[in-house]
Amino acid sequence: MFGQLSRQFLSDKLIFSVGLRTDQNNYSESMNNPLEQISPRLSISYSINKKSSVNFNTGRYFQLPAYTVMGYRNNNNELVNKENNLKYINNNHLVLGLEHNPGTYSKITLEGFYKKYNNYPFLLRDSICLANLGGDFGVIGNEPVSSSSEGRTYGIEFLAQKKLSKRFYGILAYTWVRSEFQDKNDEFRPSAWDNQHIISLTGGVKLNKDWEIGVRFRYSGGPPYTPYDTLNSSLKYVWDINSFGLFDYNRLNGERLKANHGLDIRIDKKWYWNKVALNVYIDIQNAYNFQGETPPSLIAITDNNGNILEDPNDPTRYQLKTISNTAGTILPSVGLQFEF
Repeated sequence: MFGQLSRQFLSDKLIFSVGLRTDQNNYSESMNNPLEQISPRLSISYSINKKSSVNFNTGRYFQLPAYTVMGYRNNNNELVNKENNLKYINNNHLVLGLEHNPGTYSKITLEGFYKKYNNYPFLLRDSICLANLGGDFGVIGNEPVSSSSEGRTYGIEFLAQKKLSKRFYGILAYTWVRSEFQDKNDEFRPSAWDNQHIISLTGGVKLNKDWEIGVRFRYSGGPPYTPYDTLNSSLKYVWDINSFGLFDYNRLNGERLKANHGLDIRIDKKWYWNKVALNVYIDIQNAYNFQGETPPSLIAITDNNGNILEDPNDPTRYQLKTISNTAGTILPSVGLQFEF
């Protein structure tokens, strides 16, 4: 259920908008109560002059947890996290920004933002907030959780845009962001998407005879990762059971990979006929074949017969080693688009 009211004041210089929404479903007791998910919103925009304005908005938003969390069942086919009274994730936003339009086809914005998360899923087995695992959670599998973790995201975003005019267009965006969620000691740790610096530069030019060339450069700071607990992983009985390294969650997301970047290039050629248009394009992603870092792997050292070597200094342990990993390849593609 959603409602919104907007009004203009001061000769339309001030735009004021308020809204109210509530969400509900019958998954759990708390989710079934719409009063638990009331989310007000407020937006204010003031025009300083014909080209510049100040914008402010705040609001509360609710989001369902991941379906892997909601659908986790035990051996009795019971929805475990339903019994744990799983709740909607609660997110409170604050955004303040400036917008300047120097010309008809250009725009510049600068925004600061702060987001506060509540009721984020906290994994009970490993005592980790789901946000600190990120995409790895899909590999680990379903787990019991409690809606008890908190987090915060804050930063600054700059955007400069030039819309298509005189054959050229382009967008430059830079974001400085910090994203942190509580660990088992209620201390804030970097989340899986705490890249800190994100840059995107997109541009293009329309040439004669309906040719078009576009490029996109992207850069993101290295994401954090959790190092291995090499000492415990090397124990024979531990490795024999798991066959992989254990993470040191006392150093949760305590290491960081190198930055990632890449260049994409696309060339389009269009033909027009009566009521029909054909677009043929060549798209090359990661044009200079950047090899990005991924978290290292911990593996056992084996002999020529594949047997794991024992630690000569401690017969209760195996010999392990860490290997670096990279990923990235040039990805070309060709496509056709028909428009009728």
